Amino acid sequence: MPAIVGAVKVNSVGNSSVFNIGDVFQISPTSTAKTFAGAGSFNTGDGLRVYNNQSVTNTYDTDKIDNVIVGNA
Repeated sequence: MPAIVGAVKVNSVGNSSVFNIGDVFQISPTSTAKTFAGAGSFNTGDGLRVYNNQSVTNTYDTDKIDNVIVGNA
């Protein structure tokens, strides 16, 4: 259903963001990321206690490409 849109001001749009006004059938933003983190890295909360006597994060990666995004426009 068509819509009438007034003035729009866009201050910034991120690298893998999508900005759309109007009718659209499909929006598919595509980005990939690889994150390495040790034990207890993504814990959140109040009064959190994390005990990691030994923490080893394996960052050895033999393949060059993990997620191919070419052609997914």
